[in-house]
Amino acid sequence: QVQLVESGGGLVQAGGSLRLSCAASGYTFTPFAMGWFRQAPGKEREFVSAITWTLGRTNYADSVKGRFTISRDNANAKNTVYLAMNSLEPEDTAVYYCALSLGAGIATTTRGYAYWGQGTQVTVSS
Repeated sequence: QVQLVESGGGLVQAGGSLRLSCAASGYTFTPFAMGWFRQAPGKEREFVSAITWTLGRTNYADSVKGRFTISRDNANAKNTVYLAMNSLEPEDTAVYYCALSLGAGIATTTRGYAYWGQGTQVTVSS
């Protein structure tokens, strides 16, 4: 079955950087896009960024534009998506989830994604 495994979360001071990875496996189709969402305590899961698998088109939430960069490595069946996070702020503290989309268009809501990872915690201290 499809598996998405995130890694790279941790504790960092404000202004610091982290790089999240998501390794995808167990599928035979070509996903349309992969995305990152985050969920802070007491809040709904929100869109962070997404990238189309074939052409590498990207989309970002306004709150992370200019600070976060999404990329993917789909060469040699590696199937990994990355999220480089710079200039981190305490407001970025959340569990970050990787997700895989089968639909057309870069979805920015959770309904647009069929498969999800277990999440990785990112904590930014002030």
